[in-house]
Amino acid sequence: MKIKVAVLFGGQSTEHEVSRCSAASVLKNINAGKYDVYPIGITKDGKWFEYKGSYDKIEDGSWEKDEFYKEDGYRILFNNEVDVIFPVLHGLYGEDGTVQGLCKFLNIPCVGPSVLSSALCMDKVYTKYLLDKFNIPQADYVAFNKYEYAKDKESYIKAINEKLPFPVFIKPSNSGSSVGITKAHNENELKAGIEEALKYDSRILVEEGINAKEVEVAVIGNENPEASIPGEIVPAKEFYDYEAKYSNSNSKLLIPADLSETKLEEVRNIAKKVYTILDCEGMSRVDFLVDKDTSKIYLNEVNTIPGFTKISMYPKLWEKSGLPYDKLIDKLIELALLKNKKDR
Repeated sequence: MKIKVAVLFGGQSTEHEVSRCSAASVLKNINAGKYDVYPIGITKDGKWFEYKGSYDKIEDGSWEKDEFYKEDGYRILFNNEVDVIFPVLHGLYGEDGTVQGLCKFLNIPCVGPSVLSSALCMDKVYTKYLLDKFNIPQADYVAFNKYEYAKDKESYIKAINEKLPFPVFIKPSNSGSSVGITKAHNENELKAGIEEALKYDSRILVEEGINAKEVEVAVIGNENPEASIPGEIVPAKEFYDYEAKYSNSNSKLLIPADLSETKLEEVRNIAKKVYTILDCEGMSRVDFLVDKDTSKIYLNEVNTIPGFTKISMYPKLWEKSGLPYDKLIDKLIELALLKNKKDR
């Protein structure tokens, strides 16, 4: 008897388009002989539909115009018609614990980390606060919310200037795919970057800019996580922003990363440690900065629903580590089912 899998895609976050591309790749690679698959699309205004048409239409967004194939997507979940949910929903309302909470409420196994882990990892500021307690090396930073900043902007600009040398990165605390992130080389760019980040979140993170290699590790597992071969991003632009990630073909992926064997193993070990500290289960991609001058390793961020597009690091890293895309999907579904049995 086939396992019934609901694949959620789209969503209401700024990463809606990326989610569609990731989900289309998952749907094209999942073993149709092993699973009954229920693609469930969520529009930008929050409507849920079961979609039975071409996966190519999911990728280009035209699925929403394919009216013949739409049905109420809520019904499938709330009637417990599926065995497991695979949320391919990047960003808010998908990666932040909200969908994970829905799955828990419905008692349906969910691929990836649970509610608390998802919420913590989505919030860059609280990830930093927690990992500071465990002495995980991170870039220096200043964090604040829009209410504090509005009361006395100049004091925060002064505090940043005193603690962090330029250049700095300004990030919305809850955002992914580098949406809303800017790099500031002076005070005017800093102020503009803060205003840009505030369009996406009420909590802001300003980080020290490090002349670093961007290195990523794919981690999989529940109680005993495994780490992939580390890979390196060589961005086509000054940093790996949204356009460099998804549109600019000049960005490159190096697998393995251009590091010594000792450093590669150190990165893998820290990735597993961070994964465990943050109570991740199923999957996560753990991202690092490796200083080009000192080779010091800094934790950058953790993505609990990493990209699954045809150019995404997570499946590519596992493929290079001996786990092909279709078997990766099998493993993630298996882990979700095992986690649900343990939690009951």
